[in-house]
Amino acid sequence: MTRQTKVLAIVMNDGVEQDELLVPVRHLRDDGVEVDIAAPERDDIRTLVRDKEPGETVRPTLTLDEIDPADYDLLLIPGGTLNADSLRMRQEAVDTVLAFTTSGRPVAAICHGPWLLAEAGVAYGKRLTSFPSLRTDLANAGATWADEPLVTDDANGWRLVTSRNPDDLEHFLRGIDTALRRGVAAVGSR
Repeated sequence: MTRQTKVLAIVMNDGVEQDELLVPVRHLRDDGVEVDIAAPERDDIRTLVRDKEPGETVRPTLTLDEIDPADYDLLLIPGGTLNADSLRMRQEAVDTVLAFTTSGRPVAAICHGPWLLAEAGVAYGKRLTSFPSLRTDLANAGATWADEPLVTDDANGWRLVTSRNPDDLEHFLRGIDTALRRGVAAVGSR
């Protein structure tokens, strides 16, 4: 029996970039993908628009310490400066990234989200993009940074999908869709 495709988004309860979380989540759900949003607390997630203005609030479906990474086909890491800077300091988030990458499942990170990849030590040898201010951090973590709207990389046995900012969301969604199709085809039915 084939199970439904599942995506996990991990964020902090404050400071995630609204469109980098909600646009992919709504897109995936509209395509029939089950999406869970995990945050440190069960309290509402308060998003921001362009790191400044208050955005929508979202209810997480689980907490970071309730995650079983094996349940998911793709990991989504939205940006937002405050979100990404705090998320990379959460061991549960680092462990989740490691669970995905060591098992060969795809990770999609946008804007400041790739900071978590550097923290987890998995950016090494990858070609990626991000918000431009992360360029040096990612290069110091062993990645090759590119100023492109979408960069996908299959080095080190797992697919990484990255984009620079909310203006690249159309490209980012295309990269996520491709990664999910490839992943589901490779795994087959579970």
